[in-house]
Amino acid sequence: MGTPVRRVDRIETPVMFVAAKDGSDEIGPAWDRLETMLGSLRGRRFLGVFDDSGTYRCCVQLRAGDDAALLGLESGIVPGGRYLCATVRGPQPAAYALLTPTFEALQRSGERDHTRPSIEYYRRHDRIDLLMPVRDGA
Repeated sequence: MGTPVRRVDRIETPVMFVAAKDGSDEIGPAWDRLETMLGSLRGRRFLGVFDDSGTYRCCVQLRAGDDAALLGLESGIVPGGRYLCATVRGPQPAAYALLTPTFEALQRSGERDHTRPSIEYYRRHDRIDLLMPVRDGA
């Protein structure tokens, strides 16, 4: 893989989310719904979270004063722990084409922990950190 891979430790992250079928055309509208429900996106941290269940969660990190139920969103926790991380750079939506091959490369480079989800962390409009959970000691 041409993208450098590093190990990172994340703390658990409380989130609000909209769920969609992973790998489907539902994901784009789910992101649109989440963003519409929030109003202002300024200062928000967004994550795409998925696992082997076939569900993709469009998430936003909770901040003081957020009420998921009042906004019509679900709430949950993105688990912390050790992850392999690779960064995709480039403008969206063009960078989305790099997500699947980068995750596939991450899966080949380490021992995935199937008890925790993988994460797309949208750091900026042109930077997405891809995080694959690894077992302790991997």
